[in-house]
Amino acid sequence: MFDDIQKRLSSAFSRFRARGILTEANIKEGLREVRTALLEADVNYNVVQEFMQRVQEKAVGAQLIKAVRPEQQIVKIVHDELVELMGPADPTVRFEKTGPTVLMLCGLQGSGKTTTCGKLARLLMTMGRKPLLVAADLQRPAAVEQLKVIGQQLQVPVYSEENSNPVKVCQDALIEANRQGRDTLILDTAGRLHIDEELMQELQQIEKKVRPHHIYFVCDALTGQDAVASAGAFNEALELDGVILTKLDGDARGGAALSVRRVTGVPIKFIGVGEKLDKLQVFDPERLVGQMLGMGDIVGLVEAAQAAVDAEEARRQQEKLQQGKFDLNDFRQQIVQMKRMGSVKELMGKIPGLRPLAPGLAGVAADAEVRRIQGIIDSMTPEERRNPHLIDIPRRRRIAAGAGVDPADVSSLVKQFDAMAAFVKQMSQMSMLDKIRAMTGLGRAGAFNPGAKLFAPKVGTGKRLSPKEREKLRKQREKEERRLRREQRNQRRGGDGPSPIPRPR
Repeated sequence: MFDDIQKRLSSAFSRFRARGILTEANIKEGLREVRTALLEADVNYNVVQEFMQRVQEKAVGAQLIKAVRPEQQIVKIVHDELVELMGPADPTVRFEKTGPTVLMLCGLQGSGKTTTCGKLARLLMTMGRKPLLVAADLQRPAAVEQLKVIGQQLQVPVYSEENSNPVKVCQDALIEANRQGRDTLILDTAGRLHIDEELMQELQQIEKKVRPHHIYFVCDALTGQDAVASAGAFNEALELDGVILTKLDGDARGGAALSVRRVTGVPIKFIGVGEKLDKLQVFDPERLVGQMLGMGDIVGLVEAAQAAVDAEEARRQQEKLQQGKFDLNDFRQQIVQMKRMGSVKELMGKIPGLRPLAPGLAGVAADAEVRRIQGIIDSMTPEERRNPHLIDIPRRRRIAAGAGVDPADVSSLVKQFDAMAAFVKQMSQMSMLDKIRAMTGLGRAGAFNPGAKLFAPKVGTGKRLSPKEREKLRKQREKEERRLRREQRNQRRGGDGPSPIPRPR
């Protein structure tokens, strides 16, 4: 999300890193790159001019803090002004006390209106609402069928009529919602490839006859300033209550997100961050700006973890770990939970400081590696997962054939799992101080390096090793094992660990 603008802003901020002190001259020089980054992100020109003027005034007049580096002060000023530009957050949706609350979604064709209707329905269901989807887009072929498929996935009813007109469909849907006891009506209206008078008249007729409580403009973030201009035109015709930004997970440059509030005066309500129906989030400018500036999104990470991890399952796993019990079933469960939270690249983007490493991870390859491990475990029998020591050569070949990998990969996974299980057992018997020392040692050894591969795929060298080369390789392995054993002994003695915690006097 916003990878391009994040790189450009990071480059601009790095100019301040070499400055011992901020002066008006070097502030202007550094902010010139910030201005260029925003313009290249397709932010509205007038918005950029106003934004840069406010940033420069605050930066030049800022009271320097000795404990804070110059670049950090500039980042703080830019962060606060970007939040001000996009916000304030207004996530509230007012629901009617009696009768269905009607939400009308409008926008240009291809902006993702129909899918967003489904995403919004799912989000409202998590709030305890009972939505009814209304297929009022009678212009686009297959729009009605697409909404019905989404309704089946969500188990939400979809109201549609044949040989009718959009206004009548919406009116009849309101009657049907009352009959079914549905408390929320979501209208999927027609779009066009461009704004025209016929489209606006149709939408105005729906507004006049049905009187929706909220009208949201679905805005494709990939279209930049065109999206902002369209939002302005729709707002003049319908008086919008909010904007839903879609496709922010794609190559969005950020222009629409940074401009739409200031240009139209309409608040951003929700953002779409993926194709799946659970990828709609309530808009939070603090979190979005944090990701734009490479600061991560801890709140989003916690929310993803809460959604992916069942509380009862987490409690059961914790009890097993405390007892020193850990098998491949537990390992597989952790992999499944991690996959539910998103891709490796997405998760790294939400952790402060790791976002710059995410592109170097080759996220697709990392996710493929995780899938390969799960495939190996899935090819094992329940007994083999509980007791990996049963896996002999014939079993290894069978598992490898089932997972589509090399038998050596199965051996590597089992060896790494043995080391992990031994570590879990050892940790369960340690005091808290010993656990801290052990984790510190793992960190030094690179166990928490996000770029580390889980196990390397077997690659042919084109020739067999000679006996001399094999002997040399064996000695290198033994030397490395001796070094690791020495480190473990030092950790147990406290030689390489942190200083003992002083007792209070």
